[in-house]
Amino acid sequence: MLVVDASVAVAASFADRLDDLSPHAPVAPGLMWSEARSALHELAWRGEIGAADASEARARLDACPIERRDDARVGPESWRIADRLGWAKTYDAEYVALAVVLGCPLVTLDARLRRTARRVADVVGPSEL
Repeated sequence: MLVVDASVAVAASFADRLDDLSPHAPVAPGLMWSEARSALHELAWRGEIGAADASEARARLDACPIERRDDARVGPESWRIADRLGWAKTYDAEYVALAVVLGCPLVTLDARLRRTARRVADVVGPSEL
């Protein structure tokens, strides 16, 4: 099992590589889809990708093999992790908390998240899978 954050989901959906995650039994908190769709929309809004490409990536994201995991322990754990790591917001902490609760690694492309969160969880980059 592997927790996937929005940065990885966006990159994989844009590159049509979401199926590459399947062998790792990918999971994510519910907020991942909102964050990933928002990132794709922002890329199109800024003109960094075309509207058609963004729409195709969103459709791949909506059909992706990542399982949504809602666990009552994530809320309190994300709060504790945000406090411990000195984060004002708990969004990133939800990914870390899910990894901690499930006892599995978190995969991210976010260097800051990776550097900081490895103090409390196993955090890897996609190239390490």
